[in-house]
Amino acid sequence: MIVMKFGGTSLADASRIREAAALVEKHLPERPVVVVSAHAGVTNRLIELAREALRRRTRFDGIRARHAEILSGLALPGDFVDDLLEELESLLTGITLVRELTPRSLDYVLSFGERISARIFAAALRSGGVGARAIPAWDLGLVTDSAFGEAHPLEESYPRIRRSLARVRDVPVITGFIAKDREGNITTLGRSGSDYTAALVGAAVGAEEVQIWTDVPGVMTADPRIVPEARSLSRLSFREAGELAYYGARVIHPSTMIPAVRSGIPIRVLNTAAPGHPGTVILAERGAGGPSVSSIAHKRGVTLINVVSTRMLLQHGFMAKLFDVFARHEVVVDMISTSEISVSITTDVGRDLTPLRRELSTFAEVSVEGGKAIVCLVGEGIRASKDTETLVFRTLEEAGVRTRMISMGATRINLSFLVDEADVEPAVRALHRVFFEREDPGT
Repeated sequence: MIVMKFGGTSLADASRIREAAALVEKHLPERPVVVVSAHAGVTNRLIELAREALRRRTRFDGIRARHAEILSGLALPGDFVDDLLEELESLLTGITLVRELTPRSLDYVLSFGERISARIFAAALRSGGVGARAIPAWDLGLVTDSAFGEAHPLEESYPRIRRSLARVRDVPVITGFIAKDREGNITTLGRSGSDYTAALVGAAVGAEEVQIWTDVPGVMTADPRIVPEARSLSRLSFREAGELAYYGARVIHPSTMIPAVRSGIPIRVLNTAAPGHPGTVILAERGAGGPSVSSIAHKRGVTLINVVSTRMLLQHGFMAKLFDVFARHEVVVDMISTSEISVSITTDVGRDLTPLRRELSTFAEVSVEGGKAIVCLVGEGIRASKDTETLVFRTLEEAGVRTRMISMGATRINLSFLVDEADVEPAVRALHRVFFEREDPGT
């Protein structure tokens, strides 16, 4: 058995849906379980609709027209998903009437993307002669906590999913990204959480492989939008893929690694438009040999928070107090750098940090700088290399890129540094030339 997850770009229109359906048909001997995302752009539009409903300016026709175009292209009835669209419209009307958009109601709104996509994709498979059934993930037994917007699956989900799928005879087309908590409320697993769903299902059924079908030929040496010369990697370790996901590589959702590592199931990233390409396989161990650096990731929209206090000097408990403040304000930390009397912290939380800054200011001097970015080099070979750090910072100096913070993880497979957002592209291009476009980068 294999799990085939199709992202939004692989289901963007009728033509791509037919391509994805043909891939499923080709893999029928391997007993595929399909997991789908919403059609490209739909999740973002649903977020906009929810916010518009709160402001009493909902424009619903666009979402209806988007799905009508797909249905027409697949020769499916125009009213095929009308019941779901009507349910969505009623929900948006309710948000308008109560003038409240809670995390719970937003998750409910977002669920319609995957629910509609699964129904349409299953119908496309049936049109091609493949028996298929759309199944909401919660009907399989995917249960989460009630952390709306970033819910965590409960351990009881695994045996439930395994038992449920054992009773399904047609190809199951499962909604990615969404689940329900124990009270029956719809939850979401975080943006790009369909990858997570695929890995959860794979772990539950003991799949031979989880395939992530997307619009790129595997995990790349860098973002090809910045580096046209970037190439796909044949293999990565779970550790490398996890670091790349965390620091901005968008091919794999970070949480996908958790069930995959636990179950030892390979994850293969493949390109729907070039199915003959081998893509990238992600394994527990990458194997010996290979370059010191596997890939360069970057994350924009980072904020630098500097905390200075003479109370830090020779005082125990200061860091605990500091991070307690971050925890209460639910601000996730990326990088940390400390000195005798200062701490520099980065976050990409993406919301107003005034309440956090106000509380920190009660016991320290605080400054906040936006417009930063993290660039991260990832590779199992970094720990064994004596020259990687020297080469990195010489390259950045020659490129005129100033670094604000530097961090190397305890596993020594990543080297990260903070730069101004304007320096991301020059930094990534220069480093890629040195580590991937020269025969001997000196490492």
